[in-house]
Amino acid sequence: MYPFPHPVPRPLLLKRSRRRPLLGVLAVLGLGASACGTGTSAGSSTVVVNIGFQSKTINTVTAGTLLRQRGTFERRLNAIGKTSGVHYKVVWQDFPSGPPLTAQMIAGKVDIGSMGDYPVLVNGSKTAEFPDASSELVAVTGYNLRGSLNEVVVPKDSPAQKLTDLRGKVVSTSVGSAAHGMLVNALRKNGLSPDDVKLLNQEPAVGASALQGKQVAALSQFVPWPQLMVFRKQGRLLYDGGSNGVPTFHAVVSRKAYADDHPEVMRAFLESVRATADYLNKNPLAAAQQVAKATGIEPEVVYLYNGPNGLVTFDPTIKPQLADALSKDLPFLKDLGSVKNLDLDKFVNDSYLRKIYGASYDAASKSTASPNTLSGRDPVCHEPVKDPRTASEVWFSGQKSTRVAATPTCLLRQIVAHDGGVRAAYVPDAKNGTRMFASAATWVLDPDRAANSRLLPFAVTADADSYLADHSDARKLGYEAALEAAS
Repeated sequence: MYPFPHPVPRPLLLKRSRRRPLLGVLAVLGLGASACGTGTSAGSSTVVVNIGFQSKTINTVTAGTLLRQRGTFERRLNAIGKTSGVHYKVVWQDFPSGPPLTAQMIAGKVDIGSMGDYPVLVNGSKTAEFPDASSELVAVTGYNLRGSLNEVVVPKDSPAQKLTDLRGKVVSTSVGSAAHGMLVNALRKNGLSPDDVKLLNQEPAVGASALQGKQVAALSQFVPWPQLMVFRKQGRLLYDGGSNGVPTFHAVVSRKAYADDHPEVMRAFLESVRATADYLNKNPLAAAQQVAKATGIEPEVVYLYNGPNGLVTFDPTIKPQLADALSKDLPFLKDLGSVKNLDLDKFVNDSYLRKIYGASYDAASKSTASPNTLSGRDPVCHEPVKDPRTASEVWFSGQKSTRVAATPTCLLRQIVAHDGGVRAAYVPDAKNGTRMFASAATWVLDPDRAANSRLLPFAVTADADSYLADHSDARKLGYEAALEAAS
């Protein structure tokens, strides 16, 4: 698996007005005593901004990997500097997950960062203990209202077919993450308690290696790890977090002290996040390839999440549903001891975005319409592509663009008719619409349905079995058999 680099920035001096003793904090965090804060370098007109991001977490690319690749933020700061005479220096720091990013924010070495919803709450609670580090949630990067960014995978040859088959087994997860919370909710939803499995606290890359080595029975993780393992044929999807129906998202947090000192930096950063989201939504395939080049994650996997009808909706506005989800996530983290107290009304601050969006913000924040959907006309079934519950897509080898299909059945026909290889084919789950790889689906042939809709893909075997139980003439197929049935 790919490593998660965690560079340590060059020590910088705090402005005298913001200087504070850090020895106690550093001792707690196990960091060196030389750690210092950020801001305006002493004796110079240089403003330093340290950005913490997670390069492999696809849901944060508009505030991290893609934003960095495109240089949008730096260009905005350079334009500001030409007018003000101030030089801005951006230091990018890559983290494997939210907790180490939060530790560096407490130490004054990260000013703006992006992380998942559960780590965001931990960030807000822990930074609140240190006035100069106190943070605010200022924007969203990407979200999934059903929760399908967190999933459980098992080895391909695992006998487990449903979540209850993990009873008594070892499951790797990152404790305190959204994937951990999803797993606990899923276990309870399926009649189990968290004590019915043996949780092993591991970083995503470590857990993925453990699953490959069959040292654990399952891996519960956040985007992109589950589908990355599915694509690499190193795992099989057992449970989709979307079945919980609980929104999940990643967000941007900033140190309030830094934002107060440098409002122009905050505005430039959030304007850049918005511009990057717009670029991604208008150019999803190109954006996926840029992220893939920067991270080493296969572009086919990035596109599963970031493409049209993808698992992630990229929009920086703070939706009411997402703010409400935080209030429901908070008790879980309090029970874990990860969070003490956090005033969400003060922590969630959309005032920066309101200044950027102006009068359009309220409407934008209430809208959950996807800005990036599949459309066109099916070249084989000759139907319009418009229903997100069935719209499908194929990326043929050697092609610079993808092709759309009206239904999964039509997609399979298109693949059969094509003379060449397939990089990836994407279909929506027949039960809940979750976008997935066609080759990893459990297919069902139902002869009683219309000709163009007879082949149904399911993300997990248990859902296919439930469909078969209610449709006596239907039968289960593998991917190759489904292709034969489509021809």
